Amino acid sequence: KSQLEEPNAMVIATVDKQGRPNTRTVLLKSFDEKGFVFFTNYTSQKAKEIEKNPNVSIQFLWLGLERQVKIRGKAKKISLKDSMRYFFMRPKGSQIGAWVSHQSRVISSKALLVNEYRKIKDKFSNGDVPYPEFWGGYCVEADYFEFWQGGEDRLHDRLVFELDQNSWNMKRLSP
Repeated sequence: KSQLEEPNAMVIATVDKQGRPNTRTVLLKSFDEKGFVFFTNYTSQKAKEIEKNPNVSIQFLWLGLERQVKIRGKAKKISLKDSMRYFFMRPKGSQIGAWVSHQSRVISSKALLVNEYRKIKDKFSNGDVPYPEFWGGYCVEADYFEFWQGGEDRLHDRLVFELDQNSWNMKRLSP
């Protein structure tokens, strides 16, 4: 078991229509040679920004290890089949939460959210929670990695791997 709190927490940066950056923390749910997968509400601010400009940056910070990884690439929706597969693996409470949270919309109170949760929980109490069409995953297909390892006397290691057509180029950066 990892001694890190939420080692799969990553900050994702997008830009709004004025080019201003927005960051928020999401949880990495899987990764493979294709990229890094997270899930969200497709009507959220982050999803709207990804649809307008799929270029994103994600970053993992593990302070206890003095390590950080920065990744840049394009975010693309994953298949409906893969989104559904993950949704139905989630705890029922999280499935209900996906229906309740109209992410990034203004609400008048927390009580309103709790009430809505109870209504939907009652509605689906005798069966499965259906998959919400407005929810799913994105895969960040990386073309840039920067690995940072803290070093004594601030002599940190910084290694960059950048995709140039079909091959990765590596370079070392000064701290």
